[in-house]
Amino acid sequence: MTESADRRQRRKPGALSAEILDALSKSDEALTPGEILAVLPDGLSYSAVVTTLTRLHEKEVVTRERDGRAYRYRATGDQTALVAWRMGRILETEADHASVLTRFVGALNEQDEQLLRDLLNKDKG
Repeated sequence: MTESADRRQRRKPGALSAEILDALSKSDEALTPGEILAVLPDGLSYSAVVTTLTRLHEKEVVTRERDGRAYRYRATGDQTALVAWRMGRILETEADHASVLTRFVGALNEQDEQLLRDLLNKDKG
């Protein structure tokens, strides 16, 4: 197995999306798939980047604008929106959401746990 094939095989679900979003969030301007590919680890194909960008666009996580024959992409939110999106993607990879969320809440410090409780109760009161 080649090194690039091995690297692709080991990538966790959502990892490429996260890498692409990270590259977009670090850029001050919209990027083409080729520009994104240039800053990602070696071994990725152009089509993998385009496919992932298309899916992110369909989920409204990125916007795109036509630039000649290509598109330029930009992340739709700030860093907190990207982190929240990533957290959702990670949760999607596990079948037992209750266990994951229980462990997540159990690992929070007291202030963050109270903040989460306040946010959850915000619409109830």
